[in-house]
Amino acid sequence: MLGWFAGHFGSYDAKSAKGVSTLVTKYALPAHFIAGILTTSRSEFLSQVPLMVSLLIGIVGFYIIILLVCRFVFKYDLTNSSVFSLNSAQPTFAFMGIPVLGSLFGAQEVAIPIAVTGIVVNAILDPLAIIIATVGESSKKNGESGDSFWKMTGKSILHGLSEPLAAAPLISMILVLCGVTLPELGVKMLDQLGSTTSGVALFAVGVTVGIRKIKLSLPAIGIALLKVAVQPALMFLIALAVGLPADQTTKAILLVAFPGSAVAAMIATRFEKQEEETATAFVISAILSLISLPIIIALTA
Repeated sequence: MLGWFAGHFGSYDAKSAKGVSTLVTKYALPAHFIAGILTTSRSEFLSQVPLMVSLLIGIVGFYIIILLVCRFVFKYDLTNSSVFSLNSAQPTFAFMGIPVLGSLFGAQEVAIPIAVTGIVVNAILDPLAIIIATVGESSKKNGESGDSFWKMTGKSILHGLSEPLAAAPLISMILVLCGVTLPELGVKMLDQLGSTTSGVALFAVGVTVGIRKIKLSLPAIGIALLKVAVQPALMFLIALAVGLPADQTTKAILLVAFPGSAVAAMIATRFEKQEEETATAFVISAILSLISLPIIIALTA
C-alpha cells in the first residue's frame, strides 16, 4: 500500500520506479540466490529436480499452449500471439517470491525454487517469446535473411543468460554440483543486501501498480485471469502428474500464481503490440492476486 501511494501520488515516476526494480532484480535478489544456493548440499539440490521439471512445463509449456490457441483459434498474428502468451505465462516471481513463499517456508528453503524460476523465465521463456515475436515481425518484411534470424536468436539467448536473475542462480547451481560451498563470511556479506529483497520488492510492486492507469478490455481481463487462475490450476495437475510432495506442490503453484510481470509488459512495448492491454493486465492481475493467493495458500499450504 505504501508503494502504491508513492507511485499514485507522484513520489515515483516510471523512471525512478525502474531504479527500485533494478535494485531488486539485478542486485538484492541475485545476492540472496547466491547465498541460499551455495549453502545447499548437492543431495538437497538434486532433490529439487522434479520441482524444476514441473516449473519448466508449467511456465514454458503454458506459454506454448496459449501461443497455439491465440494463433490458430483466435487468428492472432505470430507477434501478437507471442506477446499475449508471454504476459499470460510470466509471473512476478522476483518481487513476490521471497515475501510470500519465504513467510510460509523460510527464505532459505525457497531460494532454489525461486532461482530455478529465474532461470526458466530469463534464460528460456523471454528469449523464446522474443524470438517468436521477431519471426512474426520479420515474416511481414521482404529480404530477411536466414543469417539475421540466427544472429537474433543467439543474441536473445545470450541476453537472457546474462541477466543476473538467470546468471547468478545458474552459476551457483553449477558450483553446488561441483561441491563448492560459500564461507560463512560470504553468506553474511551477501545477506546484508539479500535481506532487503522482501520489503523493497513488495514496495516496488506497489509503485508499479500506482503509476499505471487501468483501461479495461477483454484481452486485458483474459490475460489476468489466465495468469492468476488458469495457470495455477494447470500447475496443480502437473504437480500431481510429476508426483511432487505437498510442500513442493504449494511452492510450484504459488510461483506461477503470482501476478503478471512488468518485464513481459515492457516486451509488449518493445514490439508495439497490445501495450495498453498488457499494462492493464499487470495491474488487474496484481489486484486479483490479493484474492487468489490467500485462497491458494489456504487450499494447499
